[in-house]
Amino acid sequence: MLLPLIIPALVVGVGSSLLLLGLTKVSEELKKLLWTVVPGALGVGSYSPLWMIVVLTATGLAVGLVVWKVPGHAGPDPATVGLVDPPMPPLVVPSLLLTAVLGLAGGVSLGPENPITMANIALAAWLGGMAMRGTPADTWAALAAAGTVGALFGTPVAAALILTESLAARPGPGALWDKLFAPLIAGGAGAMTTVLIAHPTFDLDLPKLAGTRWHDIPAALLVSCLGAVVGLAAVYAFPHVHAAFRRLRHPVPMVAAGGLVLGLLGTLGGSLTLFKGLSEMKVLASDPSGWTAGQFAVMTFVKLAALTVAASCGFRGGRIFPSVFIGVALGLGVSALVPAVHPTLGVVCSVLGILLAVTRQGWLSLFTAALLAADPHVFPLLCVAVLPAWLLVTGRPQMQLDQHGSSLR
Repeated sequence: MLLPLIIPALVVGVGSSLLLLGLTKVSEELKKLLWTVVPGALGVGSYSPLWMIVVLTATGLAVGLVVWKVPGHAGPDPATVGLVDPPMPPLVVPSLLLTAVLGLAGGVSLGPENPITMANIALAAWLGGMAMRGTPADTWAALAAAGTVGALFGTPVAAALILTESLAARPGPGALWDKLFAPLIAGGAGAMTTVLIAHPTFDLDLPKLAGTRWHDIPAALLVSCLGAVVGLAAVYAFPHVHAAFRRLRHPVPMVAAGGLVLGLLGTLGGSLTLFKGLSEMKVLASDPSGWTAGQFAVMTFVKLAALTVAASCGFRGGRIFPSVFIGVALGLGVSALVPAVHPTLGVVCSVLGILLAVTRQGWLSLFTAALLAADPHVFPLLCVAVLPAWLLVTGRPQMQLDQHGSSLR
């Protein structure tokens, strides 16, 4: 039963990575046009307050028009979907990818993970269903999800961890490793394709921990809990912000208004609080002493507000990457305020707490936090720090709504 899935898993994994790389390339070229070429030609500052407001409002207007007029309407309300959901009709994919490109290029505080995963799942289920009739749609969804997550993180481990949590919630016959066999092949193929072509890295090159000290343990516990509390602030605000935008009733004014708010937030937090946050958090980590604790606090809460608004008003995108930026800014701010907290410890533990609150994915949160440091000394600290943070978030509302606009639990 496993052998026939090897070739399909390889094809889906490679295809998932190539679509992600294509989406990234197109969005980067459009980003250069919007933030370098056009303002240069107009003689205005690339990240001047006025230009940030203009570009983000225009991005919201463009996304709203796509949602309104383009067939498929970019899928369902993004506030109601998760990272790995059942396949959508293939008609949705073009409009969904178009809104993702516009948001990534326009400075919206969302990542590519949700749209690209949804698109790859839809395409894999559609094409795979035609090529191998009778194969369950769930099989193609698992392969595409694993291939995409592997491509996003440059390793199939993240995909295995996410699917392990999903499979644990849906027990069935067969050994766990039998269920993970084909998805791991897809995840490995997606990861290797991305690594060979784009050479991604999440390592922030943070200062190494010189072994674990006794006071690192309570620091890790407190910082992870602080991150969880900050993340829960966005989670609790989410349905109220979503309801406020839904009062506009039409996608064009709704998303355009969200873009205007994001532009105003960008003028408060600066250019580093724009976009998905991956490159921007590396800038923060490259010079932790370059900002004061107050400046880190401003960036933390501006980005938190931007994530909440972007995820509520109708922009299509994921919450993992901007959440990691929030955690990096928060952790560096804690270290700047309390020098006894090592900056690496502050970053990984705050990222852990934020991701637990926003994604409710324990394994993914642990893995992502550890991936940022590439330091073996952080592993045991993270395994301890995850426990009180999980107690804080478990049973709380999730950053996902049902069809009636109420938070899931």
